Amino acid sequence: MDLDVAQVRAFVRTAEELHFGRAAGTLAISQQALSKRIARLESLLGTELFQRGSNGVCLTESGRRFLPPARQTVAAADAAVAAASGKEHPLRVDVWGHLYAPMRTLARVAGRAGELALGHGRDLPSVTTALLRGDIDAGFGRVHPPLPAGVAHRLIRLEPVDAVLSTDHPLAAEPALRPDQLRHSTLWTPGALDRLDFLHRFADRFGIQSTAMSVNLGLAHFLAEVAGEPRRFSLVPADVPLPEVPGLRSVPLVDPTPLYAWSLLWCTGNAHPRLNDLSAACAAEAGRSRWLEYDPTRDWLPEPPTSDPGSGQE
Repeated sequence: MDLDVAQVRAFVRTAEELHFGRAAGTLAISQQALSKRIARLESLLGTELFQRGSNGVCLTESGRRFLPPARQTVAAADAAVAAASGKEHPLRVDVWGHLYAPMRTLARVAGRAGELALGHGRDLPSVTTALLRGDIDAGFGRVHPPLPAGVAHRLIRLEPVDAVLSTDHPLAAEPALRPDQLRHSTLWTPGALDRLDFLHRFADRFGIQSTAMSVNLGLAHFLAEVAGEPRRFSLVPADVPLPEVPGLRSVPLVDPTPLYAWSLLWCTGNAHPRLNDLSAACAAEAGRSRWLEYDPTRDWLPEPPTSDPGSGQE
């Protein structure tokens, strides 16, 4: 059977919106035209893809099974059109985890992957949603399970993390600290802790009982808040260039050293020709700069890395 890409696209957008009116608006067609496309697709497939009721629209079991390959079909069709027209769009990459400066890592490989169009996602869920919608081609930040079906990632870098604290903090004079020595201090976070997986797991693992939330207005503002209170601390990657903040000290963490994991994230059906180039450039730089060194007797990760960094798990 031959699928009509316009019908498949209508299904995918409706499955993402779960609302016929909004889906039609994003496709710049009428709701009636959208409904006709989906009805013809359901007739062709011989099964209903949506349940329509008083509580709205939801996918049937057949619709849930059809969605991942349908997304791949739409992505492949878009890639084919771009290749034929010679109008390949730049590789669109969203980053998240901005307090930890993901651009530093991407800057090391960007020139080897062709033209990149960089954007900013709020967090991992917002980036995976953009990937599944086809709004971006890849994401770069910290990945933690579970990931939606059809989304894969490659571990790129494991970065040691330091504690930052006020020079008036009782532990500020120490040359290095064990994470559990901070258990009586307040972990200062750039947002709600339940949305910050790494910091949440750090607090659980090392018995940090007191946490408090700031508003993320940038690294300098955040660190100034840390420096202004003697009992606060937070975590930043060890080689992040820190702004000049009076009264702030950075202290290495040891026994174990926490590692922040950076990953490249993409949809398995994405056919952008530059995606493999970016993945290969990241892997080459990781080998050259020893980004993936990990010793479980010395280091701590919320999820230990697998032996194959391309397997889709940390």
